Amino acid sequence: MLGFLLRLLARLPFLFVAGRMYGADTLGRFAYAILVIEFASQLATFGLKRGLAQRLSSSDEPPTHIVWDGLLIAGIAAACAATFLGMLPQLMFPNSAMNGREYLLPLSIFALSWSEIALAALAYRHDVAAAVRARAVIEPWTISIAAFALYFYSPRDGLILSYALSTMAALVASIVPFIRSYGLPHGWRPEIRPLIAVARRNMPLAAADAIEWATRNVDRAILGLFFPPSVVGIYWVAQQIVTLPQKLKTSFDPILGPVITQNLAAGNLPAVAAQVRQVGFWILAAQLGIALTLSISGKAVMGLVGPAFVGGTGALIVLLAAEVVAATAAVSESALVYVARHRNLMISATVITIQIGLSFGLIFVARRFALPQPVQAVGPAFALMIALGLGAIAKSRLLARLLDAPVSGWRWALAWGAGAAIAIGAIAVRLPEWSELVFGVPAVLGAYCWIIWRRGFSAEDRVLFRKKPV
Repeated sequence: MLGFLLRLLARLPFLFVAGRMYGADTLGRFAYAILVIEFASQLATFGLKRGLAQRLSSSDEPPTHIVWDGLLIAGIAAACAATFLGMLPQLMFPNSAMNGREYLLPLSIFALSWSEIALAALAYRHDVAAAVRARAVIEPWTISIAAFALYFYSPRDGLILSYALSTMAALVASIVPFIRSYGLPHGWRPEIRPLIAVARRNMPLAAADAIEWATRNVDRAILGLFFPPSVVGIYWVAQQIVTLPQKLKTSFDPILGPVITQNLAAGNLPAVAAQVRQVGFWILAAQLGIALTLSISGKAVMGLVGPAFVGGTGALIVLLAAEVVAATAAVSESALVYVARHRNLMISATVITIQIGLSFGLIFVARRFALPQPVQAVGPAFALMIALGLGAIAKSRLLARLLDAPVSGWRWALAWGAGAAIAIGAIAVRLPEWSELVFGVPAVLGAYCWIIWRRGFSAEDRVLFRKKPV
């Protein structure tokens, strides 16, 4: 929870610096480039971000050797991806000229994939603090500080260089505690055939991870095909604000994955369902509260990044709603990837297919009626919300049937909390913008949290949020 709050605070300075100093055009160029880099890094991990916990739970091999096998697989895949993008850098910058430094950007794939695997290995041993330091402190603050400093060196490439520096810093922050915990691979002799078998076994997990990532980012790629970089940049800022509540789910992944795999290994299916329900409620409650708060003050929040970004308020509201709709599916998938990986993959593939088709369709319809460009750009966000809603229904029902127990995290306190937030928000939006941000936002979020804590949290929930002796 602390890591989520730190990540929330640390991301805002970067958005402010990027929007105010670099502008929407440069930000759009940067957003499209890292879209390609992060997709390649997702493929390079071969699903080991979640598959590693299952292999460590079921294999008799030394844990150190298992993890170093994973690092080697990711390194080989990252080398292939980096070479490919180095030869075709136009894939990262389709609408802008290059001056030479962009060829080094694919090296970030190594840092991204290796840090993910190292943190997944640490999470299996319940070391979540390492992920908090790397992802919530070092990485976001490095990119924020570097973006500010490098603007005076190169207003054109400062964002890209700061991104590369942040991935390297996160890698160091991940590898150091990993080596302390697992040590160096003494007596480890990697063999090609077992490595190929591991990669093949993890292909459904890798595909599921890649599709989940692509579901949240393909809308940006589609926008890049139809709109100028400035529109992509504005939409990306809205996405980044939305990823703050989205990352709350990933904050629970390090501990939820190992606990689920251990209960599955013991055959304790009711415990898995109970964990999915409990964590599902926490995530749904947090995402709904944040979505309401940011939606009510959407114009003021986007205006902090710059006046040009206020036009992205509509996209911000729809994307926030999409994350609330997807909360149940996100938690259900944490168990489905272990108990029904192929069916989970089929649902995910169907979801992204629907999303892509709706995105193109809504843009074409908006252009047919000559709607304003900001309205056209919201089309992919609506497509995402609809597709994620269908996926949430399918995945939660599948998991409930497999575990023979309900998995929904819904509690009626969520409705009461939302009602209170909307009532206070209706008053807050009438205040001047600075008062709305300083007083209105805390009031809306505070009222919502108070009701959720008093009416929504059970005794079992509260005891987990108290600090107890180890």
